[in-house]
Amino acid sequence: MTQTSPASSYTGRPISRVDGRAKVTGSAKYAGDFNADNMVYGFVVESTVTRGRIKQILVSEALRVPGVLAVITHENRPQVADSPEAWKDEVAPEEGQPFRPLYDDQIWFNGQPIALVLAEEWEIARYAASLIRVDYEARSFVTDLRVRLDAATTVDRPAKPRGDAAKAFAAAEVRHQADYYIPTEHHNPIELFATTAMWDGDGKLTVHDKTQGVQNVSDFLASAFKKNKDDFSVVSPFVGGAFGSGLRPQYQVVLAVMGALKLERSVRLVLTRQQMYGLGYRPPTIERLALGAKKDGTLDAVTHEAIGATSEFEDFSRNDAGWSAQLYKSANASYAQRIVHLDRPTSCDMRAPGAATGVYGLESAMDELAVALKMDPVELRLRCYSDRDQNEDVPFTSKALRDCYRQAAEAFGWSKRSPEPRSMRDGNNLVGWGMASGIWEALQMPMAVRIVMTANGYAEVSCAASDIGPGTYTVMSQVAADSLGLPIENVTIKLGDSTLPKAPVEGGSWMAASSCHAVLATADEVRKELLEAAKKMPDTPLAGVPPEDVALFEGKLVSRKDAARVVSVADVMQHGGLERIEKEKTNEFKEDGKYSKNTHSAVFVEVKVDEQLGVIRVTRVVSAIAAGRVVNPKTGGSQIMGAIVGGIGMALQEETVYDHGIGRIINANIAEYHVPVNADINDIQVIFVDEKDTLINPLGMKGLGEIGIVGVAAAVANAVYHATGVRVRDLPITLDKVLARGGAPAAA
Repeated sequence: MTQTSPASSYTGRPISRVDGRAKVTGSAKYAGDFNADNMVYGFVVESTVTRGRIKQILVSEALRVPGVLAVITHENRPQVADSPEAWKDEVAPEEGQPFRPLYDDQIWFNGQPIALVLAEEWEIARYAASLIRVDYEARSFVTDLRVRLDAATTVDRPAKPRGDAAKAFAAAEVRHQADYYIPTEHHNPIELFATTAMWDGDGKLTVHDKTQGVQNVSDFLASAFKKNKDDFSVVSPFVGGAFGSGLRPQYQVVLAVMGALKLERSVRLVLTRQQMYGLGYRPPTIERLALGAKKDGTLDAVTHEAIGATSEFEDFSRNDAGWSAQLYKSANASYAQRIVHLDRPTSCDMRAPGAATGVYGLESAMDELAVALKMDPVELRLRCYSDRDQNEDVPFTSKALRDCYRQAAEAFGWSKRSPEPRSMRDGNNLVGWGMASGIWEALQMPMAVRIVMTANGYAEVSCAASDIGPGTYTVMSQVAADSLGLPIENVTIKLGDSTLPKAPVEGGSWMAASSCHAVLATADEVRKELLEAAKKMPDTPLAGVPPEDVALFEGKLVSRKDAARVVSVADVMQHGGLERIEKEKTNEFKEDGKYSKNTHSAVFVEVKVDEQLGVIRVTRVVSAIAAGRVVNPKTGGSQIMGAIVGGIGMALQEETVYDHGIGRIINANIAEYHVPVNADINDIQVIFVDEKDTLINPLGMKGLGEIGIVGVAAAVANAVYHATGVRVRDLPITLDKVLARGGAPAAA
């Protein structure tokens, strides 16, 4: 039985990041920061055609540059596995074959890596790369989702159909039907993707990689290069943002290892910002919604079809349409998920994959239905509220979404909203208020933790998990300090090393719950061993006390029922001759299928639109989150605020623009790929709704990484409609779209 201390000192408190000092002082090292003697630097040469094959690649001029050591192409690369299955990683799509860099002469997408220049200095490598000449056999290609919609193929059904949605929609008293479009988006983390492959001298490599899963990369490299697992140790203690782009091993880790194996020297490869646009991305997606309702707002029919893009060589998709099955009740419903194969890299997970896009379509459609019904948007959602997961027909472990609506609406001042579009003003600005619901999975994964506790009252907690920025180091420190009865400054967390105990990739909002409960489970083993030793002491005050009644607290073993029955840990270890106690345990979560596990949110947004120029500003956001017990409201609040900023970017700014005539991205930089900056962000209020969940796990906690972005884009879009009377269904909502639809300017 997992135990916690009798009085929690740290869990639930707004503790500052334990890794904060290392990050702000620069002592935290990232993948491209590690140095070695005789370091070699790499630079990638990319394809300039979108589909075809390499007829000839001329590298002689590059090799003549002083300082150039080698140029690796498909013709001279180190030996790798031929089987596509050998290149699949932990989160690879089941269907299709992964991209294999420098494997052969085939070109699958524009910007594909086709050569690696290795030199004594990075500047030399970059210059030499410009001298390489390639003769291609170009083939026809398609990079535009809309061009290939007729070729969309159905993937796994995202939710079970109910009743006859088409018939019910046709007979509904009020109907709404529309398509909503989300363009390609790229993650753009601040840290560039990088790998430093350290040559250890015996054929083994220590690989410093930007990744969300060190063991995933380690296993992948061993498989792809046909080597033993212990030939690669992958290290990534700090990650400068990833948002899903680091879930899979990216091509630079393969190329860096190729370079190190070929030269038998350490190699550093850092991609440029432009090259990162050749990696995964949030796929462009069309959300097709049809809602039929009675005049009182109850839903008769829901149809949600999502069509997204993937590469020609892999079937990547995420559940967009299934969220409609969980949020609102309807006797008749139909859901479909389809993909279109394009001549691009494989799309990938991006914060709240499937939900950020699918809920945008659903919540925009719900707002339009509210307009058609002349009903308050919150009231409509309450009338359609479901206390059961409509997909599986099971209850939720907890669902405080009603409280989210109420608390967020009160904090926002929603009762003062005038329902008519263009009816609220602030000087020359039209004011719009919009809202939306959010939902995400409360996932939990098996995970192992090792704890080493020493007689002087310190503990090291270690596992292979990555911390990509949400505060994993900190929440693990809090739970470890409480469960071991130590001051938090006496706890050291060691993460991001593939040789440490087993951990999943960090994603899906599962890391906090998974890691904290692995800490609890292992700390319980430490407690049991200490108690066994304490009971061997003469005249021990804990004689006869059941193990479940004893906790670690403030450096002591203490009875939960009688605080006078206590003995210090130091005395126990000294008496038992124990200099250290080391325990490792894997924690797993029982899944019985009786409940649905989710987080929920309600987000309210105010926008102001300049009536002459159509410029849109988000001036206020209130987001109420129901995510069980929040271990750290400070880092948790930061997570939600960051996600809201991402949602604002999704709504108003972010779009990867293709020239479909050449199949190339034309804004592959953060000057022209627009993301929100400080001047774009105003007041954000995060409310954590009290939600007790005794069913999901012992701490009653759920993840926070994704839920904060879900629904934000829809709330912004709904607010823009309320301000201007213009409904823009294709993101991002830019001033030209508002003006083109007769939006902001006042009538003459």
